[in-house]
Amino acid sequence: MWPFTRKGASGFSSSSTADQVTHGIDATGLTAIITGASSGIGAETTRVLASRGVHVIMGMRNLSAAQDVKEAILKQNPTAKVDAIQLDLSSMASVRKFASEFISSGLPLNILINNAGIFATPFTLSEDNIELQFATNYLGHFLLTNLLLETMKKTACESKIQGRIVNVSSDGHRFSYGEGILFDKINDQSSYQKFRAYGQSKLANVLHANELARLLKEEEVDITANSLHPGAIITNIHKNLVTGRFPFQDVLFSLARFMCKNVQQGAATTCYVALHPEVKGISGEYFADSNLSKANSQGRDIGLAEKLWDFSINLIK
Repeated sequence: MWPFTRKGASGFSSSSTADQVTHGIDATGLTAIITGASSGIGAETTRVLASRGVHVIMGMRNLSAAQDVKEAILKQNPTAKVDAIQLDLSSMASVRKFASEFISSGLPLNILINNAGIFATPFTLSEDNIELQFATNYLGHFLLTNLLLETMKKTACESKIQGRIVNVSSDGHRFSYGEGILFDKINDQSSYQKFRAYGQSKLANVLHANELARLLKEEEVDITANSLHPGAIITNIHKNLVTGRFPFQDVLFSLARFMCKNVQQGAATTCYVALHPEVKGISGEYFADSNLSKANSQGRDIGLAEKLWDFSINLIK
């Protein structure tokens, strides 16, 4: 990542790392759930939060990969508290099972980081017959958040510590379909465009955080909800883009890696929004480069957010 970048109002920039934006923060006693922590920014977010004293529960499809992440973190930090529960966000049954298992553990929940995602996949329906990117990137997280919300409210009330819900979205939300969300054609293969479908799911992440923030404020609950763009990062999420070798592939990917953030920088905004004292009390906002930013007009559309909420509630019934 180009190192000479301007710092924003927070004092951080696109070059700041997750370690840097959380430097000096003691989060001992807090519990967080992070989805999709097997690699990339999810694994780095887990490592950094654990290093600040957070008990991190990883929600992951592959428990073997979860064990590898845990062992790597413990090797670096033997006192870290990291655990895993199996979670497939494309499956509502799996999401319900995860939430039930976590609630049964009796653990508090201060921070929920909806991080997992897939990118530009061929048209596929989930086991619940929902288009796969919408199901995985958005609807699974919507359901998970709803199921865990009472636990978060109880934790915030008893601990007197503000809860934080963090949706890892993307500036890709700016490239959704023209209507924003294809409510009547979510599962229509003939309307499917894989990049716009990704944008749609990321727009939904932004709208979800905004509407949730509004509802929590209305209830006077001490929990914030925000969304963010982690930055352009080359991680495993891009595996669907490359189906074979092509001329100058290595050169192009080397240039992309120079221009893009590394994983340590890519996890920074998530860690900043999840832990930094500056973010206390801020809700319904969109962040980038560990600073306040602005979603596009659709991402700030209150009516669209309300419509998506009602649509999603019907889907998860």
